[in-house]
Formats: sequence, structure tokens, C-alpha cells
Amino acid sequence: MKTSADTHVPLTDFPAWPESEMRARALAFHAQMASRRSVRSFSDRPVPRDIIEACVLTAGGAPSGANHQPWFFACAGSAQIKQEIRRAAEAEERAFYAGKAGADWLDALAPIGTDADKPYMETAPWLICIFAQRRGGVNAGDDRKNYYIHESVGIATGLLIAACHMAGLATLVHTPNPMAFLNQICGRPETEKPFLILVAGYPAGDAQVPKHALIKKPAAQICSFL
Repeated sequence: MKTSADTHVPLTDFPAWPESEMRARALAFHAQMASRRSVRSFSDRPVPRDIIEACVLTAGGAPSGANHQPWFFACAGSAQIKQEIRRAAEAEERAFYAGKAGADWLDALAPIGTDADKPYMETAPWLICIFAQRRGGVNAGDDRKNYYIHESVGIATGLLIAACHMAGLATLVHTPNPMAFLNQICGRPETEKPFLILVAGYPAGDAQVPKHALIKKPAAQICSFL
């Protein structure tokens, strides 16, 4: 790798912990994230904007192709905007459940118990609409081709979900298809492709989660050490 004083700076703020603390931190983080659940019943209890902004900033620190950071997070807290998003999303969902999805997909969803009705999209205090930018760059106003867009935005979204959970917020990933309506509602250009909607807020007091969603594959099924 080519480096110079003009292009690189020393790595000075990387934490250096003893292995015992590293292990404890890894296990503690796993324990906290193991309690994360996708929630479909939200409270209307407000969540301050600065908490959402802090979570988004964590997502914005994700690695990305050429460091172009090809994402945009439109955080909808307005009742009117959330209503518009819900109506448009439910229109697509009705078509999905009416047969567009196909029998296999609907059969896979059956244990979750989902349907076309998404009232939580208005109840939850925030809908974070995530966009993938086809063009951009590091600096404001750049118009360069972005690279590894979906991989980059996917990583950023994972960090956002983790940040919300660590802040004490429940989340739900929602992906109506297609989602082009989000560009108009959120005022985003056509060069950005809607990636997903992250519903965020407090779970309702009587919230339930599907038993099916509690099944998590053990380490032996998801990794190997070579």
C-alpha cells in the first residue's frame, strides 16, 4: 500500500485492551444484541431527534467503497409524512399478498404472521428511509460513480440497527417492493434508490414476537475456522 504524509495520518485512537477485556466486551455485546427483536407493535412514545441522529452518525461511519459513503437517511418523524409512506407502502403490500409474492415466499412468511396492514408505520415515532446513492463522492457536490453500493449501504444499515438497539430502541426492517414512492415523499433525487425503511421506536407494552423468529442458527451452522 502506498502511503505518504499527504495522503495518510497515523492510527492513534484505536483501543488497546488486554485479551480478557476484549473477550468480556465481545461476550457482553453479543448478549445485548441477542435480545434484539424485530417488532411490529410500537408505542407512540416520542423518541428525541438527537437520539436518532446519534444512531445515524454511527451508521455513517460504516466502511464503504472508496469511502464514497453512498447512503442517505431520510428520518421521517412528521405524522403527515409517516401517513403518506404508510399508504404508499400498504398499496404495494396488498399487491404482494394478493399473489405478486408467489406461493413459496408467502409460505415462508406464514410463521411470522405478517399481512398488508402496517399501522405501526404511523404509530412508531420514526421511519428512517435509507437510500443508496448511485453517484456521489466524499465531498458535497461530487458527482462520481459510487462502488459496492449495496454492500456499503447494507453494512451501514446493520450498524444503524445495532446502534438503535444499544440506545434502547426497537426496530423493524420494512421493504415494500417497489419503493420508488419514497423518492417523491422524502424529496430525494432519482439517482438514489430506496434501500429499505427502518421503523424505530419503543415497543408497545403488549408487543409480541413470533416464536419462529426466536430460532437462531448455532455457530456450527454459520461459521467455520480454517
